[in-house]
Amino acid sequence: MAKHFYRNILLVALLTVMGGCQSVEYLSIDYLLPAEVSFPPSLKRVAVVNNMPDTPDRQMADDDTSKEKKGGNEAMHITRYYDGNATLATEVLAESIADVNYFDEVAICDSALRKMDITPRESTLTSDEVEQLTRELDVDFLIAVENVQMRAIRKVESISPYGNAYLGTIDLKVCPSVSVYLPGRKGPMVTLNTCDSIYWEEVGNSVAYTGSRLISEKEMVRQGSEFAGTVPVRRLLPYWKTADRYLFTNGSVNMRDAAIYVKEKNWEEAIKLWKQVYQHKKGKQKMYAAYNLALGYELQDSIGPALEWARKAQAEALKVDKVEEKKSAEGVYAEDVPNYLLTSLYVTELEKRQESITRLKMQMQRFEP
Repeated sequence: MAKHFYRNILLVALLTVMGGCQSVEYLSIDYLLPAEVSFPPSLKRVAVVNNMPDTPDRQMADDDTSKEKKGGNEAMHITRYYDGNATLATEVLAESIADVNYFDEVAICDSALRKMDITPRESTLTSDEVEQLTRELDVDFLIAVENVQMRAIRKVESISPYGNAYLGTIDLKVCPSVSVYLPGRKGPMVTLNTCDSIYWEEVGNSVAYTGSRLISEKEMVRQGSEFAGTVPVRRLLPYWKTADRYLFTNGSVNMRDAAIYVKEKNWEEAIKLWKQVYQHKKGKQKMYAAYNLALGYELQDSIGPALEWARKAQAEALKVDKVEEKKSAEGVYAEDVPNYLLTSLYVTELEKRQESITRLKMQMQRFEP
């Protein structure tokens, strides 16, 4: 939800700015962000193990099942809860961790450690179990899949006033729980509970037909279990993020020439021209030049200078959009302060990158010679 809200307000700001006859070029950048968990460089070999109770394909009670008529048309709404397939989730988690190439070795023990239990139960690994498993698997530590819970909301609703077209959807919320265990430590080092969703939809000419076209429960649980194995990875390991960036390209000869240098990846010359614009222009042109300077430094991974220039662009936008004057009115809307909104969002993004640098460097020390 937050991500969509961010994109929406950014789009409002950008469209309003472009409405002022300003040429804007879209850029997509990728940058590395740190994980929530930091592993010492000495931990080089990991085993991913299945520590879920051996209860394959168990479906729990329906939370809500209803069929009703709305405006003369039938509709269906079913909510159900499931245990995920622990073996699949463990296999995919191990593969996903191995694909990142962060550890020297990734082993897997996907058979249920609790399969000998007379009564299925959830239990963290004991110190003795951790010692035994790390020794047998010849690894430094363990990542255990402790639980995979799913909630499926299955709906079929009319999308036509005449009742001859129906939309069927399944919204599956997947919540895996994983723990990190170190030998010699009592209890998990950390336990991560993460949720994410996947979605399916089909169209048909009746409630029954549309419902029959939706993915089966068995296949849904299978795909959901595989998806569950990918969900915790970003919290365990550094990950790449793709972000939208924008380049202002007209308003003066220097701005247009700088845009050509950008296409040639000649950041040094582009930055020289933007600095000239910033020093000699006022208002929007000064603001756009500062914004471009922030982008130029960011794309060279100089986050400190990038943040400084983004804040300068924000300060100019404050004056351009007359934000202080508009605050005295009943309310300030996004379309009233597009430049200030755009620059402020960029400042926030760069502040987050700046805050993450120290932790990221620490997590990447294992790759230093």
